[in-house]
Amino acid sequence: MSCVVTGRALILVHDADPARWAAGIGTVGPALTALGFDATVATLVGGEPAPDPTEVDLVVVLGAAESAYDDAVPWLGPEREFVAAAVKATTPVLGICFGAQLLARVLGGAVGRAARSEHGFVTLDSDDPELLEPGTWMEFHDDAFTLPPGALPLAANETGLQAFTLGPHLGVQFHPEITPAVFAAWAQVWTERGIGDALGAAVDLPALRAEIDARAPAAADACRRLVERFCARAGVVRS
Repeated sequence: MSCVVTGRALILVHDADPARWAAGIGTVGPALTALGFDATVATLVGGEPAPDPTEVDLVVVLGAAESAYDDAVPWLGPEREFVAAAVKATTPVLGICFGAQLLARVLGGAVGRAARSEHGFVTLDSDDPELLEPGTWMEFHDDAFTLPPGALPLAANETGLQAFTLGPHLGVQFHPEITPAVFAAWAQVWTERGIGDALGAAVDLPALRAEIDARAPAAADACRRLVERFCARAGVVRS
């Protein structure tokens, strides 16, 4: 087991309601805490000021209902600048779904509509099993990204690139943090935004919810291992 020398982690969420933050970070928060990190949750949604990426040891950028290429989103510009500042400061960034797309864009990749949406669990191989183990991961996205210049692809399927790494940074299209509580928090947001019925017409949400429930213990273990390996590869943990 690895332990952290000193650890300050920032988890960036895209929900304006702080009451959902604890649920929304899923198993990423406990995985960081188990390594010894003091994890803080923050958002730039609603005009909140960006934190200083040099004051933390790593950054996790979670998913969002918005698209990482939609510059009409009011908080996207400041968040893109924040991620760029983290990259410049060599603060390791773990991007998840939207976070991976934004990281790819900051690093010079392109983000756009995916050839097809992915909603559910998919099984992926890995070009670097010591960082990203092959396995079954939860997907919920309509967009896709291309490989940034100099980055190494880790996983892909017929929909597109699923994971990449560049220096200390890691982007994954899937949701390793998924738990029943995460999915419930998403559903609240969908209801508030009036898109729940449309999603329900396109995706069998009850069946997906049941599968998330059934896979929760294995998913939590996989998330913990991924976070441990990301931190070890980034050099922010020691044995």
